[in-house]
Amino acid sequence: MSPLYAMVLGAIVIALLSVSLGRLHTIKTRADYLVAGRTLPAFVLVFTLLSSWIGSGSLLAGAENAYRHGFAALWQAAGGWAGLVLIYFIAPRARHFAQFTIPDLLETRYNQTARILGVIAILFAYTAITSYQIIGGGDILHLIFPTLNATVGKYIITAFVVVFTAIAGMASVAYMDVVIGLLATFTLIVAMFVVLHTVGGWAVVTHRLPATHFEVFGDFTWADAMELFIPTMLLMLGNQSMYQKFFSAKSERDARVAVVGWVIGTVILETVIVALAVFGSAMFPHGEVERRPREIIAYVGLHGVPPLLGSLLVGAVFAKIISTANNYLFSPATNLVNDVFVRYVAPNASNRFALIVSRLMVAVLGLWALYEAMHTQSVLKQALYAYTVYSAALTPVILAAFYWKRANAAGAVAAIAAGTIVTVGWETPLAHRLFPPTWTQLDAIFPALAAALLCLVIVSAVTRPPRREQLTPFFPELSAGD
Repeated sequence: MSPLYAMVLGAIVIALLSVSLGRLHTIKTRADYLVAGRTLPAFVLVFTLLSSWIGSGSLLAGAENAYRHGFAALWQAAGGWAGLVLIYFIAPRARHFAQFTIPDLLETRYNQTARILGVIAILFAYTAITSYQIIGGGDILHLIFPTLNATVGKYIITAFVVVFTAIAGMASVAYMDVVIGLLATFTLIVAMFVVLHTVGGWAVVTHRLPATHFEVFGDFTWADAMELFIPTMLLMLGNQSMYQKFFSAKSERDARVAVVGWVIGTVILETVIVALAVFGSAMFPHGEVERRPREIIAYVGLHGVPPLLGSLLVGAVFAKIISTANNYLFSPATNLVNDVFVRYVAPNASNRFALIVSRLMVAVLGLWALYEAMHTQSVLKQALYAYTVYSAALTPVILAAFYWKRANAAGAVAAIAAGTIVTVGWETPLAHRLFPPTWTQLDAIFPALAAALLCLVIVSAVTRPPRREQLTPFFPELSAGD
């Protein structure tokens, strides 16, 4: 392997470390660490939102789907696009609320029980998401350095992620994302056109691949497409990492402007990633990558394009995975500090002590994510599991907090519990004994989301409505006496 790839990877690691260390002097308080002192402008928000969303879920799971099924893999990306359209209207409301975490929102709008259950659901979902970033990073290190075992690569990636995340918190994550986002956007677009030209153009691609690769549903059924679309859309709508970015914005206007840039960037990059994987499948239909199609983007960077572009492409994929892992590791660490430690253990803790505990929580959760990575075989399956836990348990009650005044604490607690329990238990032997095979063959998102919505609506309807003070932070017009 050309030393150029190792040099580029080393340069990226040094650049990311420099960005983190460069933000360290700005961290004085808990707010500085958790939400960057609420100072992020729209430009920075665009890239940190983009980087937190597009990671291994797109570059590995999405690319694997595209390698096997063609452009129908965009159903997964399309769920995110649909969620983004709705987020445009949520962003300023979220910035107006301006707290630290989703459980902050859940307690303010509902009660303490909702906060605790929210923390549990986030820990399940976000450590799972971090785990498959670790898998992806380990795969790339193994591809670049074949003598390096992929398992060792996972340990190295975990160390990188923990160090980068722990140094400066949200400021570190956000400003690293600007560097990573610019690099990834440029290299992925250029690589897509180079691979298409190298393989012989669009006519050759369509000739080599099955016709279903270019159809709207491809070889998916409608239910298959919805199993990709719905969890992704609901994860996007309720994504705590996203809300933390909105809480970190300088103003409500910056939050809304950032969503516009995020929509444009996500549509472009998700489409480019799928197209690059499809063109790569025409270039490399057999061999090593056929057995491990999740590596198609990195494999193209190593074997399908000129070395300089290839090294930048592999480096960009590596950096995006690190970035996404940073975001999804930092988010639950924030929950443990803000929603458990400061809330229940040491409410009078100094900023210095809270910062020490914050960094310790990053390390602990990094080890948990590493353990999950060691016991995960399918990145796509792990991604959909994580999306479903979050989508079913939290997204309905988060959206209801902003848009349904009748939603109350009892309904929210029932919905979070039902969504989490059904998702985690759907593939257990007990579920197979309780329900007919035609039901258990469905993806968990359908029964879990149905259970959560039914609990939210029915329990809220038959119990006492929320108090006025619970509604005012989410419906500003009520504070004016409406």
